[in-house]
Amino acid sequence: MRTYKHPKTEEIDLTRVLYALSDPIRIEIVTTLAKQRTATCAELDAGRPKSSMSHHFRALREAGLIRTTPDGTSHINELRRADIDARFPGLLKSILKAATEN
Repeated sequence: MRTYKHPKTEEIDLTRVLYALSDPIRIEIVTTLAKQRTATCAELDAGRPKSSMSHHFRALREAGLIRTTPDGTSHINELRRADIDARFPGLLKSILKAATEN
């Protein structure tokens, strides 16, 4: 079973978070996870190629925005809202608000 590396809360870097959120597909993933508590990769891919979605999930995971947990043949993703809020208070709320206003 594959395990994923996730940065500790104190290791989450603002530059990486902002870079990860600079892509519309990744913003879409984050806003979906903010509405739903968890979702599989397949539920979030919107018919896009698996290879490009793997890239997006990795960018979000390495930035500390999502946690991915294997569950059989699926991977469950969740937004690390509490960790991001602890590290950068108000940032995620502002980004989600701006993303839903467009």
